Amino acid sequence: MPDTVSALGSPAGRREGPAKVTGTARYAAEHTPPGCAYAWPVPATVARGTVTGIADEEALALPGVVAVLTHQNAPRLTEPDDATLGVLQDARVPHRGWYVALVVADTLETAREAAAAVRIAYAEEPFEVTLRADDPAAYVPEDSDGTSGEHVRGDADAAFTSAAVHVDVQYRVPPLHNHPMEPHAATATWQDGRLTVHDSSQGSTTVRDTLADLFALPREQITVVSEHVGGGFGSKGTPRPHVVLAAMAAKVTGRPVKLVLPRGQLPAVVGHRAPTLHRVRLAAEADGTLTSVVHEVTAHTSRIKEFMETGAAATRVMYPSPHARTTHRVVPLDVPTPSWMRAPGEAPGMYALESAMDELAVALDIDPVELRLRNDTDTEPDSSLPFSSRHLAECLREGARRFGWSRRDPRPLSRAEGTVLIGTGMAAATYPTLVSPSRASAHAHPDGSFEIRVNATDIGTGARTVLAQVAADALGVPLDRVRTEIGDSDLPAAPLAGGSSGTASWGWAVHAASTRLAESLAERQGQPLPPEGLHAKADTKGTADADSDYARHAFGAHFAEVGVDSVSGEVRVRRLLGVYAAGRILNPRTARSQFIGAMTMGLGMALTEGSTMDAAFGDFTERDLAAYHVPAHADVPDIEAYWVDEDDPHLNPMGSKGIGEIGIVGTAAAIGNAVHHATGVRLRELPLTPDRILNGEA
Repeated sequence: MPDTVSALGSPAGRREGPAKVTGTARYAAEHTPPGCAYAWPVPATVARGTVTGIADEEALALPGVVAVLTHQNAPRLTEPDDATLGVLQDARVPHRGWYVALVVADTLETAREAAAAVRIAYAEEPFEVTLRADDPAAYVPEDSDGTSGEHVRGDADAAFTSAAVHVDVQYRVPPLHNHPMEPHAATATWQDGRLTVHDSSQGSTTVRDTLADLFALPREQITVVSEHVGGGFGSKGTPRPHVVLAAMAAKVTGRPVKLVLPRGQLPAVVGHRAPTLHRVRLAAEADGTLTSVVHEVTAHTSRIKEFMETGAAATRVMYPSPHARTTHRVVPLDVPTPSWMRAPGEAPGMYALESAMDELAVALDIDPVELRLRNDTDTEPDSSLPFSSRHLAECLREGARRFGWSRRDPRPLSRAEGTVLIGTGMAAATYPTLVSPSRASAHAHPDGSFEIRVNATDIGTGARTVLAQVAADALGVPLDRVRTEIGDSDLPAAPLAGGSSGTASWGWAVHAASTRLAESLAERQGQPLPPEGLHAKADTKGTADADSDYARHAFGAHFAEVGVDSVSGEVRVRRLLGVYAAGRILNPRTARSQFIGAMTMGLGMALTEGSTMDAAFGDFTERDLAAYHVPAHADVPDIEAYWVDEDDPHLNPMGSKGIGEIGIVGTAAAIGNAVHHATGVRLRELPLTPDRILNGEA
């Protein structure tokens, strides 16, 4: 019998693990209702313009083709809040890859063949897709959420000029793509005016609400199921065009329709991490105390929807200085709309800041760990709020101890094994602790089992398991007596899985419902339950979203050892270590998986992942996994994640912080700093590919 006291905090295995490895877990594209048809989209082949003609006769003549949807015959949608969802509504082409038609056929093969047979004529227009920091169209976005825009403290420029030591450096992070293992997919069915969709999404409540608005339907007439989701990394955080197209096609044809986006089309239609240009200026006293911090970020967005990669947001959190300025500028271009990608803002922003901190440490001749310790703080620099908990110093010291940092010779080019230059580097990390209101219910059955219902989404994080642990802990019962139902919009409404806020948000509601149920059971002690059992529900609106008197963030420290082949230019990460302060760790097994997964993604950001916007054709040249290289197991021979104990009473009933994203924050900087230590050359543009290493490009 499992220990009821330690149900929360124990390394319970994932409940859905056997279903996934045996193939019985059903993903969005694996639902095939009777009479199901298949759809294939037709992307625009110009970077900007207008559709002037559509020739679909050849496609419609193919046996098995059911329909060809275009802006001329597709159902009319209400004006969407998200312009990327306004597909097949007019003739405009805002960027290359924008969908201009959708073919529906009896088989996938026929749909694909017919899509290739559709001929589209365009009136092309001049376009611009190249991001430049001096673009006159750049503007500072409205700071409606407190993260974009400009924040000023003191006189940063004057303090920078008068400082004893300063660095003024620029960094570039290219466009990055999410590429989850499961491509975006949806299966849609209309029956008697009711719409049912199986969607690969990070939040089916949001998808349901959006579809209801687009198709002018009551929410009660739509069910969206996202029971199993094969990753998203932010690209499935809100509805994407595929689910709208599937619903439109099913409505027109009167048949269930399945649409799986080809991987090569994902970068153009599901979002990407926008490229960011960073200028970081740090000034310090001779003892390393920061006196001025300036971080300016320029990113691109599309012309149809503004999205800002808030790379300077983390800079406002990390280090105190009497003078600071952090600025975001965005440039509208004829590019696909960027969107969330794991640790949006923090990942590229902390690469720049923590690389600049390493450059400052070199200029000051101070150990990089010591420099960060000298600039630790108990209050958030921008807001002056006290941190609910900030154990960055403990992460730095524990990471240095585990990594053997004290044995490091700080001189570049100080260690080699034949032609391979060995270097070590480190970086700090932070990510905000976010939480949103959620609903949940808890039910006690007469047979002694319990059922938790909440529309959470498990995108591979182990959410089912951890939520069961939260409930078992609150109920004081063995874990194996608790079942969880998630991933269906007919369940109690819940926020999406994003911003490392899922467990905190859903878990708060589950804890509240389970606590109420436990109180009801206690009142009936010794009495049998009624045949229908007992039920309790909770809604954390007004509590989970209440203002806090504290700044709430997770922190961490990354350490990396690299080998740089001086002949081939290849960089291999030999060791990667992360130590985190992330509140109470609710499940060590799933937590470690999240940490090392994000660290591996950070390794990809540093060494292999990068995309190019082709100035001549206006599209991404690295569109699929043949050209866009993500790390493989062989790229991470030694990767470890640890955490320090953190008791923070100002977060949520579980005392937890989000852990899904902080692992990527700082990893690329630690690797880049290690490459500098190995080679003596400072590279400031990612990824650190062999050509850049050999050319010594800064």
